[in-house]
Amino acid sequence: MKHLPKHLRPRRRYLAVEIESWPDAGFGKRDFQRECWYAAQNLLGDPGSADADLRIIDFELDDGGGMAIVRVRHGEVERARAALACIDAVGNAPVGVRVLGVSGTIRACEERYKGRATRESVERNVAFADARRPAAVRGDRVEIDSESGFVGAAALDI
Repeated sequence: MKHLPKHLRPRRRYLAVEIESWPDAGFGKRDFQRECWYAAQNLLGDPGSADADLRIIDFELDDGGGMAIVRVRHGEVERARAALACIDAVGNAPVGVRVLGVSGTIRACEERYKGRATRESVERNVAFADARRPAAVRGDRVEIDSESGFVGAAALDI
């Protein structure tokens, strides 16, 4: 079977999406894909989510921070951004999702936005609540491991 000519192929846009969660978040590409579909279906309805056609092309998550590339139909970028903004948890892990930008090709999306979402985290012990506790430090944010779960703090709080 022959490929369609370029002028007949569907046009796509690629969204670079930053994902932020606690360091012990254990979800993968399939879990994130499912949440994207549910968010689009809940916000846009069945016909709207089918029109947007959200697909995860690339996914990386390490130490609670990462990036995904989401494929969307050309005219549905704003609706897809709104659906992605509705994602607040993947599985049992709370998550923050932010669209870094939009590109016309996967290569351009990777070149422009790939380095922005990956931030190095450093493990160290910090003094918090009258005790030394393990923490993950990412830039000016600190995620402290306490008995009841992780606590978010700023560098000035410790």
